[in-house]
Amino acid sequence: MEGFLKGLKVNYTASALACVILGLVLLIWPGTTTQIVCMLLGSVLLIYGGVHVVIYLLNKERTMISQGMMLLGIIVAVIGLWILVRPEMIIMAVPVIVGILIAIHGIHNISQAASLKRDGYDGWWIACLMGVLTAALGAVLIYNPFKVVNTVVRLIGIFLIYDGLSDMWIISKVFQVKKGKDRVVDVEGVWVDEEK
Repeated sequence: MEGFLKGLKVNYTASALACVILGLVLLIWPGTTTQIVCMLLGSVLLIYGGVHVVIYLLNKERTMISQGMMLLGIIVAVIGLWILVRPEMIIMAVPVIVGILIAIHGIHNISQAASLKRDGYDGWWIACLMGVLTAALGAVLIYNPFKVVNTVVRLIGIFLIYDGLSDMWIISKVFQVKKGKDRVVDVEGVWVDEEK
């Protein structure tokens, strides 16, 4: 059980650390990062769609499935090309997607705080407050009142850094409490002679 918990903690911590690193990258290089992501996404979709079209043209059999795959290939290739030509359209959708993910993460943190409260940890309200703040930050990104793309990307970076750091703190407390509950107390027995 302890090995399983340790592995789970490592996975959670690695995920939180990845959030912090990604947040730092977005905070330091907002414009470059979004452009690279859009170019990569557009290129992958264009290549994927193009491959399906080429496979259809090289294939001598014209089945309903191959025609459907060719049509899908054309649609995907057009979307990829559109992303490469108009990356700002995708960039405007990114805050909403990230906002939804951060809000879900915040709700998950609130449930972890509830678990800490059930386990009798006195500082459960700090974890709950962090979860509520995380969910609120996600809601800000979903609403997206900011017009400048670089500002939004930097905010996403800050929110991800906060999300990762708060997650690390909550995870450490959850596993600390769980480990304390599962600990077996070794007590030395004393025999009592009833005949005396």
